[in-house]
Amino acid sequence: MKNAIGNKMSMTGLEPLPRHLAVVMDGNGRWASARMMPRPAGHRAGVESVRTLVEQAGRLGIEVLTLFAFSSENWRRPREEVSVLLDLFLRTLDREAQRLHENRVRIRIIGDRTRFEPKLRRQLARVENLTASNSGLTLVIAASYGGRWDIAQAARHIAEAVLEGRLLPEQIDSELVSSHLSLSDLPPPDLLIRTGGERRISNFLIWQLAYAELYFTDVLWPDFRADDLRQALEWYAGRERRFGRTSEQLSKVNRA
Repeated sequence: MKNAIGNKMSMTGLEPLPRHLAVVMDGNGRWASARMMPRPAGHRAGVESVRTLVEQAGRLGIEVLTLFAFSSENWRRPREEVSVLLDLFLRTLDREAQRLHENRVRIRIIGDRTRFEPKLRRQLARVENLTASNSGLTLVIAASYGGRWDIAQAARHIAEAVLEGRLLPEQIDSELVSSHLSLSDLPPPDLLIRTGGERRISNFLIWQLAYAELYFTDVLWPDFRADDLRQALEWYAGRERRFGRTSEQLSKVNRA
């Protein structure tokens, strides 16, 4: 990508790579507080870490990168901080969209858009339309998103189909529910990285993360760089992903 950092990250020790990487970008406020700065300064500093991660994911050939930018619970924060977060989100999209488009990045936004101002909703639609045909990295931004909201809206759509006679209750299974969730057309996350020291997923993609590997780091998001990503990918490469099977069964599958 243009304005990319450093040299291309070596693939040594990083295979297999996740097809889909999801990230909870935590620690912006604490980063700012530790420097005697207002909390919004941490969010602004975190934008550089987003650039780094998007660039590295694109270079490595990761197919999907999903970033938890603004949760449904974040609406509970002080009004001033929410306003700063949304303004930063809008300005960052304005500034970065063309560069991402030129580098074939496809942008998707998931979440409850009804809570956003019309100006932001229009900008989200514009960016998605601009990049819809791109064939490179799919960058998913979760904004005003919550896993419980995602499941509830899927259940509502399924219930409507039952009421209208288009679906029988006995036809409802996990595959049907999955087909009504956000990201239903993309592979589920293989790896979740959460920065900032917390050890929880905080209502992020709670259905889709069922079999993801969970990697937690104490690094605060504004300090997250290429070396931190490498450590997470090396850890992931060493995991044995069994999906309910035994190690012996996996060995037989791999030998076949």
